[in-house]
Amino acid sequence: MLDRWSDIAASLSPKLPDHVQAVAFHPETGQLDLRPDSPAYATQLRLISAHIVTEANQTADAVRTVRVLPANAAPASRVTEPAPTAAAKPEVPGKTREMASPGFHHALAAHRAVTPAHRVDPGIAEAVERQTRAMRELSRHAFPESADIPDDAPVPIETTRAQRRRQAAATEAAALRRARAARAERTGREAGTAAAIPQPTALGTTA
Repeated sequence: MLDRWSDIAASLSPKLPDHVQAVAFHPETGQLDLRPDSPAYATQLRLISAHIVTEANQTADAVRTVRVLPANAAPASRVTEPAPTAAAKPEVPGKTREMASPGFHHALAAHRAVTPAHRVDPGIAEAVERQTRAMRELSRHAFPESADIPDDAPVPIETTRAQRRRQAAATEAAALRRARAARAERTGREAGTAAAIPQPTALGTTA
C-alpha cells in the first residue's frame, strides 16, 4: 500500500504526491497514515479522505480509514512485511539538522525567506467548492426560511431567534383575533335570541 501511494495520489491530483507522503499502513485495522507538508494540504486531505479510500481499494479492499498527521510531523514507522535477514552492517552515526554548521542554518533561513508559499491545487480546490455548494443546497432544502440569505453572509443566532419570536407573536395575535371574533359572534347570537322571545304583557283590571 505504501509503495502504491504515489499512483493513488496522482490519480486524485497530479501535485498530491509531491506534497503528501504515506508514512504507515496498519493491515490489522486498515488505517493509512498520511503526512502533508503544509496545513493547507492537511485540510484538503481531510476533505477528500473518502475519495482516497475509494481509490486505494480499486485493486484490493484493504484501506478502511485515513489518518492525517500534523503537517511536517515526524513520520511513523512503516508497517511492511518482514524482510529476509541480511548481514549486519556497521552502524554509521547519521548527521542531524541540529548538528549542522552555523552556515547551513543561515542558508536554510535565507531559503525559507524567499521560498513562495504553497499554492492550493486547483483540482482539489474545485472539489472542495463543489462539496461546499452541495452542502449549501442541502441546507436550503432543510431550512427553507433561510433561503433568501446570501451564500457568503453568516446568519447570527440572534437573528434566527428574533425571526422565531416574530413568528410566535404573529401566531399569538392571530389567535387573539379569532377569539375576539368568536366572542362577538356568540354575543350577537345571544342578543338575537333574547329579542325573538315574546315578553309577557300585563293583565288589565276590569271595572
